[in-house]
Amino acid sequence: MPEGHTIHRLARDHSALLRHSTVTMASPQGRFVEGAARLSGRTLDGIEPYGKHLFYAFGDLFLHVHLGLYGKWTAGLGPPPDVRGQVRLRMTTDSAWVDLRGATACEVYDRKDKAAVLARLGPDPLRPRADAEKAWDRLHRSRSAIGQLLMDQSVVAGIGNVYRAEVLFRSGLSPFTPGNAVPRATWEGMWVDTRVLMRAGVKANRIVTTVPEDRDRPTGRATRADSHYVYRRAGLPCRRCGTEVRTQVLAARNLFWCPTCQPA
Repeated sequence: MPEGHTIHRLARDHSALLRHSTVTMASPQGRFVEGAARLSGRTLDGIEPYGKHLFYAFGDLFLHVHLGLYGKWTAGLGPPPDVRGQVRLRMTTDSAWVDLRGATACEVYDRKDKAAVLARLGPDPLRPRADAEKAWDRLHRSRSAIGQLLMDQSVVAGIGNVYRAEVLFRSGLSPFTPGNAVPRATWEGMWVDTRVLMRAGVKANRIVTTVPEDRDRPTGRATRADSHYVYRRAGLPCRRCGTEVRTQVLAARNLFWCPTCQPA
């Protein structure tokens, strides 16, 4: 599932293609025909990313998209290509096109609907005025494991499986630590680190959490194999201490951690 940095990157890229343009909408697949008809011919005022959600503003109505596990956008300049596969939504302007496939949610919202979604979400680390105190308030009252809480979008919006594993490793915190046992100073450091990593992810359009001295190849651009400390490295030696990286399912996703660098 795309994490928050991908959603913010999509908002930026789609804004460059569609913002302030009259957008024609169609649903070649047929599952969004009524919604496309309601929005087609309107001018796109802007795109607001929040966590894993996208809101395309068309006056008093919004196109709400949540990609989920299988959703995917494709886009380009010029005339759109022939439709291939299950295109849920096609948006076109005089100079660009954007296609959506496989999204969990693709629907038309009014302001009340949008507000209801945002009310359920925790702060988004990528938003300039994100309220870290709101996340702390929910986290430090919970007995659930921090590795589970970070995947709860009502605690922090936008963190997924990769950022969960990597931020916990970089903070030296066991993923099984109860939320109410996480020191406030540790949480504040994690919040700052999450913001830094996710902003870098938007800029690079990929997640890189390692520093050069911890990579197999310390010079040049980080390779995919060198990009993470523990994510998908089960059975391999920890980059810092050599202990075998472990994995188990937590919050319905495979968790990765180093038992030495992240002691219980």
